This record gives sequence, C-alpha cells and structure tokens, in this order.
Amino acid sequence: MTITEVKNFLDESVEKYNHTSFIEDDPISIPHQFNKKEDIEIIAFIVAIIAWGNRRSIIKSGNTLMEIMEHQPHAFILNYSPFEYDFVHRTFNSVDLDFFFRSLKNIYENHGGLETVFNKNLSAQQRIVQFRNVFLEVPHESRSQKHLANPMKGSSAKRINMYLRWMIRKDKKGVDFGLWKEHKMSSLYVPLDVHTANSARALGLITRKANDWKSLEELMQHLQSFCPEDPCKYDYALFGLSANKVLTKF
Repeated sequence: MTITEVKNFLDESVEKYNHTSFIEDDPISIPHQFNKKEDIEIIAFIVAIIAWGNRRSIIKSGNTLMEIMEHQPHAFILNYSPFEYDFVHRTFNSVDLDFFFRSLKNIYENHGGLETVFNKNLSAQQRIVQFRNVFLEVPHESRSQKHLANPMKGSSAKRINMYLRWMIRKDKKGVDFGLWKEHKMSSLYVPLDVHTANSARALGLITRKANDWKSLEELMQHLQSFCPEDPCKYDYALFGLSANKVLTKF
C-alpha cells in the first residue's frame, strides 16, 4: 500500500471499530459505570494501570476494585487510611494497591487532582515523567515503581497513554470520556500494545522491532500526519485489525 492507501484504509477501519460495542469487553467498561468526573478518572486510572493480560481478567479485577472502593472511588480516596486489602492482579498486589491509594489521596489533597498533575503544557513524554515524579512522592516500596512506566528509560508507557486517551479524547462515538477539556487531543499518543504494534508493522508504519518509546514516536509521526487534530483515533483501527486477525502479514 502507498501511505495514502494506508491512511484511507485506517480511516475506514476507525469507523468499523470505534463504537460503543467496543466497551462491553474492554476494561473501559469499568469507569463507564460512573457519572461523577472524579469517580471516573480515579477508577479508570487504577484499571488502566492493571490492564495487562486477558481483558476478561482485567475486568474481573476492576470489579473487585469497585467493591473495595465501595463504588465511590473519590470519597474512598479522600478518606483513605492505610490498610492492606486482599487484592492481586498478576504482579500488582495489596502492597502496591495501598501505595496507589495513598498517592492518589496525596494528589487530590495537595496537587489539585489527576487532571492537574498531567501537565497540559508539556510534551507527551514529559507529561508522563512529571506525573510519575509526583506519584512517587509518598513513601513506597521500590517494587511498586515498576507499575509506573518511565518513558525516559524507553518504555512506551502503554497503560498511561491508554488512560490519557480515555480522559482526553472525545468524539460522538461514546467510548472515550473527554473529561479533561483543557488538554488537546492532538497531544495524545496511542497505547502501543502488541496488537497495535503488529498492525502498524504490517502497514509499514513502524520499522523498529521493539515496542518502545522510539517505535511509538515513529508511529505517531505517521498518525499525526494522517489526522493532526486527533491522531489517537487510529488506536481503534490498529488494535481491531490485529485482534480480529484482519491483517495477517506480521
């Protein structure tokens, strides 16, 4: 395909995969059960952080988190006192969860909330780095840091970029929330997971082998040229084409 043909193909695929039927079997279904802004952004953040592995297991863990937080994430965080809950999702355990609860409380009490901590005036990479620095302010075990991606060390920060897509991106399809209106959709980077990367390579949008920040930058140069105001919309197409085995030239 020529680059123009790739763009046209992805535009058509976005229309196919970006609709509310996507929600039911995706972790984004957890925050979609809430209406209050702070409830949505808090539960969405933790769910995004644990979003690796089978999507069904992620949703199951997300439901457990809602029960722990008594279906009131914002109130729970504001009133949180250290307590070790019985929670495990892959390598994310109760020690990590306590740290995340304490750090979120610090962010809402002392930094104006999650929307503010993700600085809208920084680059995609620096926005995540600054957020990570704030999040690590509270005492924690060193093991917990692995759950917060560091793009300065090459990570594509897949889960944090997915979270930012959920919070910032807004269209008429009803999947993403678009709650953070001061942030621009043009600043978003796609979450570079296995499916997205496979599709991107099959279409010639990534030449590197590693799914790291450099590969993400390479992909974003193409997506930003395709749609400067909303490059992250192509996440649906890239994910769906691989997950549904439409593209087989990997």
